[in-house]
Amino acid sequence: MERGDLSDVEWALLEPHLPRNHGRGGRWQCHRRVINGILFRQRTGLPWRDLPSRLGGWKTVHDRHRRWSADGTREKILRAIQANADAQGQIDRSMVSVDSTSCRAHQHVAGARSSPPRIPGRHSRPARHRTDEALGRSRGGLTCKIHLAGEGGLRPLAFTITPGQWGDAPQMIPVLEQIRVPRPEVGRPRTRPDHLGGDKAYSSRGNRHYLRRRQIKHTIPEPRNQRANRQRRGSKGGRPTGFDRSTYRRRNEVERTINRLKSFRAVATRYDKRAYVFHGTVTVAAIRLWLHP
Repeated sequence: MERGDLSDVEWALLEPHLPRNHGRGGRWQCHRRVINGILFRQRTGLPWRDLPSRLGGWKTVHDRHRRWSADGTREKILRAIQANADAQGQIDRSMVSVDSTSCRAHQHVAGARSSPPRIPGRHSRPARHRTDEALGRSRGGLTCKIHLAGEGGLRPLAFTITPGQWGDAPQMIPVLEQIRVPRPEVGRPRTRPDHLGGDKAYSSRGNRHYLRRRQIKHTIPEPRNQRANRQRRGSKGGRPTGFDRSTYRRRNEVERTINRLKSFRAVATRYDKRAYVFHGTVTVAAIRLWLHP
């Protein structure tokens, strides 16, 4: 086992949820070696063609990563691992925080084909395909943004990817609707945190109404301009929003989760042209964080 490869403990947790070969011949080569190749690229951010020969052919590793990103295999694995952690009581829902981070995109990311991609071997499009490829422009160049919901154990529960210039407040509801932790036996997936924390960028009337409707307690500070507007309207402006400063201190957990996620160089800098492939790259990083003890 080389540096950065899956340990025996991590492989024992991951192997039961991987696709299996059916029929004669076998469709998949050694999963463990291919996944180690994907993790090597995640950690170093090098081009696919420069993968070490011990990890197999670079084309095999790249195609496996692209295929599993397109057909939703990555997300199924992530939710299965989250379900195992939930069954053991390892998910801290007492404080789930939302935040976002910008990722610089490499110059080679631009120029994807305008025609929509297809899932290899199927006549359908990837579920995470975006027509804008989640690329935006800023003064520094091409950027994209990861909107994240993290639990108290410094691991991501759900995330979405948007162009870099998109705001945070409109993406809070889509991120929360991506939280789906299956129950170990029967029943609907768990989708509601006990408490939600966020900075003032997530303060909006629509977001607070959504949280009240779902009976989710939240700690989101009110910006000065919103407070002044509410006070100017008098009784029509509604009651003041509650804010617990001691609870708000736990919002640093999602920032530390983002720091752990961006320790993978292929996440901190985007090298994937297609949005659904980069979504799979971030999902692989999230799976590795959940496998780590």
